[in-house]
Amino acid sequence: MTHNQSKCNYILSSHLTQDPVFGFWSWTFALSKLVEFGDTAFIVLRKQPLIFLHWYHHVTVLLYTWFSYAEATGNGKWFGLVNSFVHAWMYSYYALKAMRFNIPKWVAMFVTTLQLSQMVVGCILTASAYYYVHSAQVECHVTPLNIKLAMLMYLSYFILFARFFQQAYLSNKHIKKIGKKD
Repeated sequence: MTHNQSKCNYILSSHLTQDPVFGFWSWTFALSKLVEFGDTAFIVLRKQPLIFLHWYHHVTVLLYTWFSYAEATGNGKWFGLVNSFVHAWMYSYYALKAMRFNIPKWVAMFVTTLQLSQMVVGCILTASAYYYVHSAQVECHVTPLNIKLAMLMYLSYFILFARFFQQAYLSNKHIKKIGKKD
């Protein structure tokens, strides 16, 4: 086994078809993307504005996750791990907000920064998959179509989350709003 082949096996191996426990948790993760529409329902039911980033992210991540699960994509395990880590922080923050805890603004900024970091990691993992599949010419558990979809998804999310971060935390409108609270 070559050095690149062993790296590819570590980074992009698909345990989905080899390990029933991993397969179960992968299936659970794919199903969780349906459950995440619950927060969308709360937004709509509370008559709050539903921003493009929110529904676009939920719809596309659901489609991509199910597509990747069906393909037993190797890098999906890393996408799921990073996503679960970020969502643990994010949904903890949302739960505290829903319970009317007074949470400092920097926590919201931290959560959005984690989300942006997730997109960077996703792009790096996807670029690694591209390298191993195309340049190193080794057999990996990821298709060229999956690589294209993942890169498109993560780049579009990065742009949308960066725009959200700028508008929510760095814009003049937001700075004036903070000044009025002090």
